[in-house]
Amino acid sequence: MTAVAPTPALASSRSGRRAASGATMLAAGEPVAWLMAAGLGLALVMISGLLALVLWNGGTTFWPGPIVELRTLDGATLLGEEFRRERYRPDETLLADQSAAVRTAAAQALSGDGWTSRSLLRTANFDVTGTHFTWISDYEIVPDSVGRPEWAIGIERLEFGRFFGFPLRGEEDRRVVAEGEAATWAWFEAHHREVRRLWEERRDLETHEVGGVNRALESERLRLRGIELREGIPAEWVVAWSDLLRTRRGGSAEEIESARTRLAEIEAAGFVPTDRFRAAAAEFEAEEATLNDRFVELTGEIARLDAAMDRFVMVLRTVDGVEKSIPLAEIVRAIPQNQLGVGGRLLVFLDRWREFLLDGPREANSEGGVFPAIFGTVAMTLIMTLAVVPFGVLAALYLREYAKGGAVISAVRIAVNNLAGVPSIVFGVFGLGFFCYVVGASIDQLLFEAKLPNPTFGKGGLLWSSLTLALLTLPVVIVATEEALAAVPRSMREGSYACGASKWQTIRRIVLPRALPGIMTGAILAMARGAGEVAPLMLVGAVKLAPELPIDGVAPFVHPERSFMHLGFHIYDLGFQSQNSEAAKPMVFTTTLLLIVLIALLNLIAIWLRSRLRRRFAGSQF
Repeated sequence: MTAVAPTPALASSRSGRRAASGATMLAAGEPVAWLMAAGLGLALVMISGLLALVLWNGGTTFWPGPIVELRTLDGATLLGEEFRRERYRPDETLLADQSAAVRTAAAQALSGDGWTSRSLLRTANFDVTGTHFTWISDYEIVPDSVGRPEWAIGIERLEFGRFFGFPLRGEEDRRVVAEGEAATWAWFEAHHREVRRLWEERRDLETHEVGGVNRALESERLRLRGIELREGIPAEWVVAWSDLLRTRRGGSAEEIESARTRLAEIEAAGFVPTDRFRAAAAEFEAEEATLNDRFVELTGEIARLDAAMDRFVMVLRTVDGVEKSIPLAEIVRAIPQNQLGVGGRLLVFLDRWREFLLDGPREANSEGGVFPAIFGTVAMTLIMTLAVVPFGVLAALYLREYAKGGAVISAVRIAVNNLAGVPSIVFGVFGLGFFCYVVGASIDQLLFEAKLPNPTFGKGGLLWSSLTLALLTLPVVIVATEEALAAVPRSMREGSYACGASKWQTIRRIVLPRALPGIMTGAILAMARGAGEVAPLMLVGAVKLAPELPIDGVAPFVHPERSFMHLGFHIYDLGFQSQNSEAAKPMVFTTTLLLIVLIALLNLIAIWLRSRLRRRFAGSQF
């Protein structure tokens, strides 16, 4: 029997039935596409939610809110700034400790669903009350007792955090020169800027001038110490000679004679310093005397500035009636928060951001700025990138272009991939053990013996942190570079060889330029991961506070051995090591926002460079 082919109408009918049953749609992969789109949408929602949370909490940290005054049913009066508000269900044990009036009010407020609201009030005044914040439930507040006093002043201080109170009087040289809220505030505005100028002058003297004297004195001491080591000067003679110098500066005649006798006894025992050392010692003694005179002069100038600043004191009254005297030099910023309009609040907001970005931290990092952390993060990321990209590219070039396939190369590739999954803290332990204790200690023995036992490179620092993170991100650069090299068409290589170019000429002139966009992708990924790492840095260089920057205006200008501050470590310190976790919460979000923006800026710069390279070599897309 001869088979009869189906008619076109029958074939169309069967195809329609298959389409109706969904077989064609499954074969085309439409459900999978919808599933992938849903996954992408969920990821975007999660990322957007995280960024929105950080932006809202971090971006509004410095906005000055109103200062409220209220009375509680227990008879207390509170003054402060509303920090946070939430709904909660009071616990029975919490109500049991309250007064009868509060329990009665709570019973009425909770008679419905058992929920109520409460506010976290920043009451500040830690040096007076011993607390920074107070929780106050709505049912504890006397009805219609909440107000915004016109002359409630918020003061940001160098120590003890913020202070809320009412200006009472202004004093100069312990004499009252202004009294009353308005008069005291006018007196404060007239003198505060000048006092802060004196404070900045004092800080510059202490930081630069006194610091310069100390650096010069330490440099002379190390120079003399180096001669001691080279000349083989006995430690006993050095100690006796140092005692003689010390007693000459401030000792009695008997002490000077005793020190001189002790030194003579050691020299009589057989040791006689060389002429070179005696000349160096005499030069050191003369230079030390000059530097000490300069130090005394600077100390006197600082004392004069202190006396000039201490003349001005503002006395405030707390809501409890306690008087508090605050020198104007300790006041960073004073704000009549309930008198500000939108424009005034915006100016305070911008000034706080300026301080945050350009100044150093204070109050255990919970106040002030984070400029040292910004500087340290950028410097470490750039040094890490400069270290990891060349080595990663060289390794990938050898693996892709020169090495022959085999068990060894396969093992190396597997090792590189596995290295990307090693916990970052392991790299920190390796960096501490190898870079600090082996390489750094060897450098100290060779070049900085005079400073021992105090280590120079044999401890955590910017250089070792950058190299540790370079090892951490090396697999990312190697893998990305290998893929970029593989994406260069083989025909380009063959055309180069046909023109008589060598292998290295082909790599340098053909392969690398067209793989540069992919190499930049690896660098971007490495920067993004390295800039946000914290765990290794805790072991190899990042510290809570580093007053000296790794790069400054003092020769040799670059100090890679110094410890540094890092935004990621700063976030950890604020969130888990702060003495006041509530006060630090806004700074955690603000610093997180700043870290995200900083990483984004570094990545945008790299992406801009990659786009230029891609336009130049349009034939190589990765």
